[in-house]
Amino acid sequence: MPDFSIGVDLGGTNLRIAAVSGEGKLLEKVTLGTKLALGRDHVIDEMCNAIQDLSHKYKATGNFLGAGIGLPGLIDLQAGMMRKAANLPGWENYPARAEIERRLGLPKNGARVVLENDARVAALGEQWLGAARGVENMAVLTLGTGIGGGIVLGGRIWHGMNGMAGEFGHVTVAPDGHLCGCGNRGCSEQYASASGLLRMAREAIAAGQAPSLAKAASSDPEFGAKSIYNLAVQGDEPARRIFQNFGRYLGLLLAGLVNVLNLEMYVIGGGASSAWDAFAPSMFEELRERSIVYGATAPPDPLKSGSSGSTTERKTIVTQAVLGSDAGLYGAARVSMLSG
Repeated sequence: MPDFSIGVDLGGTNLRIAAVSGEGKLLEKVTLGTKLALGRDHVIDEMCNAIQDLSHKYKATGNFLGAGIGLPGLIDLQAGMMRKAANLPGWENYPARAEIERRLGLPKNGARVVLENDARVAALGEQWLGAARGVENMAVLTLGTGIGGGIVLGGRIWHGMNGMAGEFGHVTVAPDGHLCGCGNRGCSEQYASASGLLRMAREAIAAGQAPSLAKAASSDPEFGAKSIYNLAVQGDEPARRIFQNFGRYLGLLLAGLVNVLNLEMYVIGGGASSAWDAFAPSMFEELRERSIVYGATAPPDPLKSGSSGSTTERKTIVTQAVLGSDAGLYGAARVSMLSG
């Protein structure tokens, strides 16, 4: 059995822990509920118990390299501190790395704990084993309730000055647009995320322009992005227009990234990316129109450019993620391997 590390994906709902070999083989995965109401010490204890169980189970046949922890929020990487965590109440300014290492008895034999933002480790996971496998320089945009992301350069996460690089959700795509939770107006996640889709749908309903959406919203207590997508693929024109607008704003965001970064690949992940067929045509149309770099480097048919990680020389590839929710687990394990 080769060396292995532990990857942890801590979310507001689920706590997932996996043992991953140095070659990228998933050895075992454990999924628990994140019991935030019981406090952060309880969550950390459950996490550490699972890490210890997995590390003890596999250490007889391989060297334990350490644990990478993917966390939602702003992290002080050097200090190992959680600075802000909107989905983890009570975790602000919390010395998470020191607390986890104390419980695990680390550092030991070179193994230690590495904290990282959850979107950044998802980007590393897709670069290591997913859509961008073999691509050294790439970026991932995760389209969920908001927009997360990460940049990988030379096979490693690029953090910027203090770990905040990759905040794609707060790039302005509509000056004087809708107010964002960050305080700015017109941020991309107000338009190209699941919450953006829902806002546009509710506006169309309020204006009396979307009877099918109105019917679905009144009858479905879980009305959301999936409901809008289902109507769009059935040919409902208001729902289709919403996804066309979604794609346009995503194309605007990508155009800026392509012009500035000129990377080999941009991978689109997150729950909203499953509606690819509904928004990708307008996304590529906007991208080609807005980005001089993409116009010069686009593949002949970007919708069929593939997602295997192979690229045509000097072509800019924009494609879907392939690892789903496991991207963060693989990336967290990988960041631990790279920290040695």
